[in-house]
Amino acid sequence: MNFFNRKSETTSDTFDAPTQSVGDITGDYTIDPSHSRLGFSARHAMVTTVRGSFRDFEGTAHVDTTTPASSSVRLTIQTSSIDTGSADRDGHLRSADFFDADANPTIAFVSTGVERDGSDWTVTGDLTIKGVTKPVTIDFEETGSAQDPFGNTRIGFEGATTINRKDWDLTWNAALETGGVLVSEKIKLEFDVSAIKTA
Repeated sequence: MNFFNRKSETTSDTFDAPTQSVGDITGDYTIDPSHSRLGFSARHAMVTTVRGSFRDFEGTAHVDTTTPASSSVRLTIQTSSIDTGSADRDGHLRSADFFDADANPTIAFVSTGVERDGSDWTVTGDLTIKGVTKPVTIDFEETGSAQDPFGNTRIGFEGATTINRKDWDLTWNAALETGGVLVSEKIKLEFDVSAIKTA
């Protein structure tokens, strides 16, 4: 048998759709950290991609489907909760070379504008890292809404954006003998968010 030409028994990865849509999702929500992920990825040594996430964060959102501009998002991340799967690398990222977590214990995002086109949302806001605040724009896709077995109304969003870390004074790097640098300046931010309705 030729395993290189063998077709997968399933042609694509699929996930169960919500069993019940809650209809209009307008309301106030709290992000559920245990079912959400705030991730990032960066090129390392010009040859591979290192991925990580922040484990400790909290946030709230007001969603208004009728007047999207009235929607808002607030997010606070504990800088020291960074996790890339390597204790040495995480320690370096927490150091003054990068986030200087002791002096800058939190990363914050506060929205300044929200737009909607069907299930696609665009959130613009101020991202503060290491005491530097810069505007970013994040495109989100509304992935569904449902009532969970505990009676909570949940909504889901997935989003991503790319930033240049140097804009937030995250400038440490090392040159490679073969040319290029150890850590890419461009960082991709990834958001998988589950939020519970509070009002």
